[in-house]
Amino acid sequence: MTMLSRVANNIYWMARYIERAENTARLVNVNTHLLLDLPKKVRLGWAPIIDIASSTDYFYSLYKDADERSVIRFMVMDGKNPSSISSSLAMARENARTIRDIIPREAWEQVNELHMKARADAASVLTHRHRFDYLRSIILGAQTITGLLSGTMTHDEGYAFLRMGRNLERADMTTRIIDVRSATLLPEMAEALTPFENLQWMSVLKSLTAYQMYRRQMRLRVRRPDVLKFLLQEEHFPRSFYHTLREVEHCLAVLPRNEKTLQLTTKLQRTLLAAKPQDLKQEKLHDFMDELQLGLIKIHDSIHTTYF
Repeated sequence: MTMLSRVANNIYWMARYIERAENTARLVNVNTHLLLDLPKKVRLGWAPIIDIASSTDYFYSLYKDADERSVIRFMVMDGKNPSSISSSLAMARENARTIRDIIPREAWEQVNELHMKARADAASVLTHRHRFDYLRSIILGAQTITGLLSGTMTHDEGYAFLRMGRNLERADMTTRIIDVRSATLLPEMAEALTPFENLQWMSVLKSLTAYQMYRRQMRLRVRRPDVLKFLLQEEHFPRSFYHTLREVEHCLAVLPRNEKTLQLTTKLQRTLLAAKPQDLKQEKLHDFMDELQLGLIKIHDSIHTTYF
């Protein structure tokens, strides 16, 4: 390989951390709106957000209750939480700093600026009035970096590692949101609450900015089976699990020593396409999400072993 493994590693992780910051901002934003839309008697709260981040035990070691203020502080600005927006952007900046000669200068400046702005304005997220603007600026900042890199970075091996990092992070978040949201939003809903199932699955779509594309593709009202099929198996939507796997496969194709990792990617695609996620009851769906996440971990480990 012409590229140093250290450089490849830094590009890969820079992309993952930027994607993670964007995904976390989406989650907090959508949860804020969802809680306003649901009737008072439906108590959802903020605990599901910590579940999605797989940080429950760690959260309770730092905070007493999963109230709105604590969860938002933990997910947005807590430097002790490695998955918070602040931590993710700090790590993205550190990785970008070490590869400044590999990425376009404008991209490095944008990563640096987003990190500083996110840190300076973080406290504003604790108030409802400023939260939307703050989170939107994180999402747009991350998307600007993604667009800049796509439009100005040479599409060589380094760019392949960047795309792999972004898509594996994206796939991971898609499975987490489906797993936790489908289980904890309105479990075993009473008959009186069935109209709100629609809101539940709309929030899943909106967490992944998939609502309009779902409506365009499916032309159906929002229903659990159709949402699951769309978010897991739709080939053309950039945040569907299947699409992200195809992207990883395309990136691997241009890299040397790719046999083992390609085999794992193909195997996970087969598992995904053979399943009928729309027919799975909650417990089986949870097991299936676990299987997909294990598949992603194996692909990541294989990339790590082979290239880094």
